[in-house]
Amino acid sequence: MRTQGTSPARPDAPLAAARIASVDALRGFALFGILVVNIAFLASGYRMAGMAEPAFGSSLDWGVRWVVTLFFENKFYLLFSFLFGYSFTLQVGSAARRGLPFAPMFLRRLAGLGLLGLAHAVLLFPGDILTTYAAVGLALLLFRAVRPRTAVLLAVALTVLLALGFALLAVLATSGMDLSGRVADGSAQAAASDSALGGAFWDIVSEHLRKLSLIIVARVLFQGPAVLAACLIGLAVGKLGALRDVRAYTETLRRLQWAGFTVGLAGALYYTSSAWNGAEHRFWGEAVDLVTAPLLAAAYAATFLRLLPYLPRAGRALAAPGRMALSNYLAQSLICSLIFTGYGLALIERVSPPAEVLIALGIFALQVGYSRWWLRRHRYGPVEWWLRYLTYWRSPTDGTGGRTDGAGPGRSRTRGGRHAAPAKMA
Repeated sequence: MRTQGTSPARPDAPLAAARIASVDALRGFALFGILVVNIAFLASGYRMAGMAEPAFGSSLDWGVRWVVTLFFENKFYLLFSFLFGYSFTLQVGSAARRGLPFAPMFLRRLAGLGLLGLAHAVLLFPGDILTTYAAVGLALLLFRAVRPRTAVLLAVALTVLLALGFALLAVLATSGMDLSGRVADGSAQAAASDSALGGAFWDIVSEHLRKLSLIIVARVLFQGPAVLAACLIGLAVGKLGALRDVRAYTETLRRLQWAGFTVGLAGALYYTSSAWNGAEHRFWGEAVDLVTAPLLAAAYAATFLRLLPYLPRAGRALAAPGRMALSNYLAQSLICSLIFTGYGLALIERVSPPAEVLIALGIFALQVGYSRWWLRRHRYGPVEWWLRYLTYWRSPTDGTGGRTDGAGPGRSRTRGGRHAAPAKMA
């Protein structure tokens, strides 16, 4: 990574490049976890309604559901959100070094994310998170001058308020108020949803729009603030430069591992045990998970970053899809839609939870190979290229030539001609 006042030939340039690659690898790791969670929601209308698929009730099916809920659900999107906030600080610094006005560029970037997210939600997956990032990005723009300590305190306050909100819902549900119909479909509607998703194009789009109308309030009131809290932590870490030299923060990483794999895992266990019960149990589980899931996600990140120097091949494999994570995120929904909906094979409600996980592994393995192939020939992923064009309002140079976005003509490379300083991702 080139910084202000440095030479591209400085002695520690390979180490700086490796640091950036570690962030891309972490992003690739988060992308895989998101796929493992999302595929269940793409494969069944029942899962979107918060219920188990009635056709799959074996011990193995339930074991897989528990593993995914315990170790994956609500953890990896927090990692992705943390990296969104971290990348925001890199973009601010890059614009400052080049003397470019940051706010107009970032607003164009957010507009692009919002358009992509809207199309993604309507055509492929109502659980889209890109529209949430577009909205949260506006808040980051307002908070970009805050100190790291202030950012952390804001994140903690948001998390506590959200947990109290779910606790209030749990109390209301316990007192007898029926909240289930307000936040999710019932079993009859879930079956109807499966039928629509297995139908023609307009049936699928209409069903996506219906689901969006159900979850939009929950997204604004709950998911948005949770994403913002994780982004604020990423903002604080970026301002501190903590990921520039992970070895300098070994003790902090160890503490995160201890907290995450004790308190965080205990909270995840409680959340998992409550996820398949009545509304009041689910709300209490959500309240606990909002507080403890960030700890477990942090423990995942800390463990990953500490192990990465000992697993260089795994790091390189994950860094490739991480560099073009936006393209791969959208491609995951497209591939799953072709498998499960009427766009393609229409296998909705016909694939068991274990098979879903195997399909997710296969999709991600293909994305690792495709991403490495693509990045040997192009500087950016296809969607990243479009978003960069919109951000800088000019065409980024692709292939191996110079850059047109003002970052300078040269880029450090690793052995074999691969780019060592990957493009930043939203």
